[in-house]
Amino acid sequence: MTERPALTPQLGRTRVMAILRSADAAGLPAVARALAAGGVTCLEITLTTAGALDALAAVRSELGPAVAVGAGTVITGDQARDALAAGAEFLVAPVVDTDVVRDAANRDVPCYPGAWTPTEVSQAWRAGAAAVKLFPASTGGPAHLRQLRAPLPDIPLVAVGGVGIDEARDYLGAGACAVGIGSPLLRGADRDPTAQALDALTTRARTLLDAVRAGEARP
Repeated sequence: MTERPALTPQLGRTRVMAILRSADAAGLPAVARALAAGGVTCLEITLTTAGALDALAAVRSELGPAVAVGAGTVITGDQARDALAAGAEFLVAPVVDTDVVRDAANRDVPCYPGAWTPTEVSQAWRAGAAAVKLFPASTGGPAHLRQLRAPLPDIPLVAVGGVGIDEARDYLGAGACAVGIGSPLLRGADRDPTAQALDALTTRARTLLDAVRAGEARP
């Protein structure tokens, strides 16, 4: 690692990463537009979605620099290279692969590897992660995140996995720098992107960001 990449700016500002995981990518551009309209501007498109890389490139082209679009479930070097070639602005993984993390850092690309234990969190950070994804967060809840933060206060953690809109503020209050939310936010809008479903998604995005801001304003 030459220098640790900075946190994705849109993630730092909003403290929310929307996770776009679906059976196929057909509805993801519409979902991305609806999320952006609601103020959620850090979007992860997972590689487990058929057609993910094409959707990633299309969303980046349409929404422009105001919205950060990254690739998720990146677990091999080949996947990382393909994602970056498609225009991914950051990489997210459910595991710690130090080679992937180091290569991303050397390219000045933020990488958010998934970790659960103190050892895994430390390994990910030393390899050059911009922040470490606590995954699956709901298994231990905010209490587990708080316990990790106590001995590792300088390592930013993004809570992902089973985090809902109502729980986001609890994780942030426990010390998470951000949260990643997928199906509780999308609620099927990816599968059936009707105007009604997309409007409801935009409303949920605003509700989520309002809850995050309210938590930040608490004494």
